[in-house]
Amino acid sequence: MQRLALKWRRAGKRVALVPTMGYLHAGHLSLVQRARQAVGPRGLVVASIYVNPTQFGPKEDLAKYPRDLPRDRRLCRAAGVDVLFTPDDAEIYPGRGTGAYTTYVVEETLTGVMEGAARPGHFRGVTTVVAKLFNLVLPEVAVFGQKDFQQAAVLQRMTADLNFPIQLIIAPTLREADGLAMSSRNKYLTAEERAQATILFHALEASKLAIKRRPVSAARLKSDLRAFMTVAPLARLDYVEFFDPATLQPVARVKPGSHMALAVFFGKTRLIDNAAL
Repeated sequence: MQRLALKWRRAGKRVALVPTMGYLHAGHLSLVQRARQAVGPRGLVVASIYVNPTQFGPKEDLAKYPRDLPRDRRLCRAAGVDVLFTPDDAEIYPGRGTGAYTTYVVEETLTGVMEGAARPGHFRGVTTVVAKLFNLVLPEVAVFGQKDFQQAAVLQRMTADLNFPIQLIIAPTLREADGLAMSSRNKYLTAEERAQATILFHALEASKLAIKRRPVSAARLKSDLRAFMTVAPLARLDYVEFFDPATLQPVARVKPGSHMALAVFFGKTRLIDNAAL
């Protein structure tokens, strides 16, 4: 992959990278479209598929994370992906499991809240694998989805701090017709859980409405949301946070310009969503 990327660079080709963990859906394919717009018809779009073990905790769903590479290949081809990069663990983490792999990328200021607090070590895995993909594919542009808002902020900070000459594009979240954010993990949901999963979207909309006239105490709004979510009895709230979108630090009063994120379990399936308020 790196030899090919260096060849493209010598030829003056503009390259965009869309990193994924596979089991692609329309949201992923919208990132491919955005990548193509960024590099134009003469540029190259690389999609990577790699289920990165270092961003999963010991009790998370690494082993059962959905995988269907033949299907993903067909979707990538139809979407106009030029190169599909599908490394394995031995290629990305040489010696992993023997203690030989020791160098990780750690972002220290944006990862102590929300997903970083709920999933210790998660962002160490994310930043490390993305930094490695940047060095392997050598893109000028990389496209990520806004559904993982904190991840996007962490990767923007990492890209700036480590001087990667890469433009990060954060593309809007794609949603199903009923508002549920598209996610590979949605396939885990039972029919009843899927029907109730729209509570995440409704919680975002309710919060927007709550602050429309005046700022509201974050503690009060969190309490109201917990009560609001009881209409979906299968939903178990992991966290809900209101924060400054630039620093990710919690705000005491929620007002227009604040950002909101939440994580909700349905059985063992954990869904996330966020919105600017």
